[in-house]
Amino acid sequence: MIRNCAVILAAGKGSRMKESINKQYLKINQHPILYYTLRAFSQSNYIDEIIVVVAEGEMEYCRKEIIEKYNFLKVKDVVIGGKERQDSVLKGLSAVSNCEIVLIHDGARPFINQSIISDAITYANLYGATACGVEPKDTIKIKDSLGFSVDTPERETLFCVQTPQAFKYNLILNCHKKINEEGIKVTDDTMVVERYGNKVYLYKGSYDNIKVTTPEDLEIGRQILQRF
Repeated sequence: MIRNCAVILAAGKGSRMKESINKQYLKINQHPILYYTLRAFSQSNYIDEIIVVVAEGEMEYCRKEIIEKYNFLKVKDVVIGGKERQDSVLKGLSAVSNCEIVLIHDGARPFINQSIISDAITYANLYGATACGVEPKDTIKIKDSLGFSVDTPERETLFCVQTPQAFKYNLILNCHKKINEEGIKVTDDTMVVERYGNKVYLYKGSYDNIKVTTPEDLEIGRQILQRF
């Protein structure tokens, strides 16, 4: 039986929010941001198991105030994250069991929809590695060290990558172990597999699938929820 698992990253402090608590626990319309994220993956018929990665000192709060309070039964474990994002991902992947396809998703992207989740699994099965995203709406400029424009890439060739990013489990786990051993720094999981010669298929995400990062994003989130 093919098992699909999700690793939800909720260990980031979100300093740009200028709040005393982790941004994943800030509320939008009565519920914490992380609630909406876990609800989406819990409701998916294609997800069998969820691992949540949290910051040190927040495990008990996450268990009681999110997972137990809202009865997210698919959450099989909560683990403490590492110093960097890639360290947290490796800890989350190491906590997964009997998984063939794993989706790695930002806990602060609460407006993920069901089609994006199911498409991630489809394309990961086909290509081994995939990520959703959108085409940029604005013209993108490349600037030099002095702040001057040096090039204007064609917008049709650009892609704003979101999460989830989905992979065959053994592929992403082994690649993360390699970069850990080599001491390589990355900011994105697609970079991990690409470093070792693997291609990543890019598929259509959603402009609603925002990462809540600033106070302004909370207001945008309220508007998105009205359409959900």
